[in-house]
Amino acid sequence: MIGRRNEGGQIGGVEALAFGVLVLVLGMLGAATAWAVVDTKVAATSAAREAARTYVESDGSTAAWDDAADRGREAFAGHGRDPAALRLPPPAGSFGRCGPVTVTASTALVLPRIPGIRAVARRVTVRASHTEVVDPYRAGLARAGGACA
Repeated sequence: MIGRRNEGGQIGGVEALAFGVLVLVLGMLGAATAWAVVDTKVAATSAAREAARTYVESDGSTAAWDDAADRGREAFAGHGRDPAALRLPPPAGSFGRCGPVTVTASTALVLPRIPGIRAVARRVTVRASHTEVVDPYRAGLARAGGACA
């Protein structure tokens, strides 16, 4: 019996390979879900920033807000998102020199289902806001009572 080896336990550990692949697939699905939330947050932040910047350079009218919201939706679409899914309500407060203008953009994101893990929320709302200050040396606008001199 020279040259024969004991083959006991040779099949042991094969289940670890299947378990490792399962963990890898579920981990990648979880990472992709997290990345989808981050990517949507970046797109919403860009939309809020563009809308706020456009609005503070305008005269503060309703038509000016419509134009600013369009710029925000264009920025959102530039990230490969559907601009119709973006909600951009008009900023609250008065519009005037030194006044802060805060624009909040929000959109709903449907999360993929990860097998074996019960998702608490299948749909999350991603919000982002950006604040700009109206130019303090702007002609034609009353002072809004901001912190500038």
